[in-house]
Amino acid sequence: MADRYLSLTGTSPGRFLTRRLGLPQPARLRRWSAEQPSLQGRLLHLTAGKSDLDLAPVLALAGLDLDLVPAGSALDLSTENPVAVVLDATGVRDVDTLSEVHAALHPVVRSVADSGRIVVLGSPPDPTDHHQAAVQQGLEGFVRSLGKEIGRGRTVNLVRLTDARAAESTFRFLLSPRSAYVGGQVIEVGDGEAEKGAPADWSKPLAGRTALVTGAARGIGEAVAATLARDGARVVCLDVPAAEADLAAVAGRLGGVALALDITADDAGARIADALPEGLDVLVHNAGITRDRRLVNMPAERWSSVLDVNLASVLRTTDALLAGGTLRPGGRVVATASIAGIAGNAGQTNYAASKAGIVGLVRALGPRALSEYGVTVNAVAPGFIETRMTAAVPLFIREAGRRMNSLSQGGLPVDVAETTAWFASPGSGAVNGQVVRVCGQSLLGA
Repeated sequence: MADRYLSLTGTSPGRFLTRRLGLPQPARLRRWSAEQPSLQGRLLHLTAGKSDLDLAPVLALAGLDLDLVPAGSALDLSTENPVAVVLDATGVRDVDTLSEVHAALHPVVRSVADSGRIVVLGSPPDPTDHHQAAVQQGLEGFVRSLGKEIGRGRTVNLVRLTDARAAESTFRFLLSPRSAYVGGQVIEVGDGEAEKGAPADWSKPLAGRTALVTGAARGIGEAVAATLARDGARVVCLDVPAAEADLAAVAGRLGGVALALDITADDAGARIADALPEGLDVLVHNAGITRDRRLVNMPAERWSSVLDVNLASVLRTTDALLAGGTLRPGGRVVATASIAGIAGNAGQTNYAASKAGIVGLVRALGPRALSEYGVTVNAVAPGFIETRMTAAVPLFIREAGRRMNSLSQGGLPVDVAETTAWFASPGSGAVNGQVVRVCGQSLLGA
């Protein structure tokens, strides 16, 4: 269903009316397209504190189509609007140097172009230095607050890292139209020891790789399958037998393979392995259901069916495909959580429990899967996404879901798909055990 309010605010009368009434004024977001795959303009590199990072080679990436303004260089903000800003605050170790974050961004924020990006770089909090840990944690509150006030489709995110080279894939995602609906997030990038090398072609990073997407017949799953295919993957589309006709249509359009089976079956993992004798590189757990009702009115069947599809099947199939060697070294597991699992939601104790369980799975399995199998495990946590399911939500609840985020609008299935594709990239081997919300920086939850 179209967002008529967003369309209204894109007109002159609509902007005038909503401004006079003090209503949200969402900006139409710039997303990836074949015609405009990159942000284009100036990338401003700023610093706060004394940094040991060598960012210049990474920020000068040709694939970003950005004109790097190096740290210490002047930029006339009265005539030029940077489309992206990277603030290196990894050297912030005390309250005095934390003030340099304000000094660096205060004169710049107003000049950032519409739908622009601000990425703040921090260091992992040091448990042996409580001053450094305090101010580095302070960056999290700073980034989330700035993201809620900056407006005009602009986003602010925090990346914690120690090795700039390991973050190339993350920079390519956050400093591009692909991350249009990702804001207020804290992403930790490892030291790159797990990296097996950057893709030969960043426009087709998944070339030669096989990806399985569950729940692929429609909605977010269909968008994920299409985006992975765009990035070069051979896509295996999985859904329940009842959706076999739609599933075959999706797979056929993408040049992929349809696999109709019930993911909750005890032998689902074995059947997937049989269908993929040459192995699997990317496993996307997208299948999910809701059976909403307040706990006092929720029969056991509504509880168990949601937990079985959304969590138990993910645990069983992941275990089977890892233990059996179907997931090859260098592989990626991407599961679908939800902001309901982070913030909770009335009437969804079953759904929230299942999605919080995905968060627990990712945090616990990520480090072990990497060390034992060479596989990373991450999750996307969507907020309000425009799908057929949310189109059926009552009007006022639907409008609240759309407006209660920093971008004042719902996301699209492709926003979840782009984040999934970033996790799935062979260049993202240093990103592991992460849960990234795709929610326009929802006002609910952390």
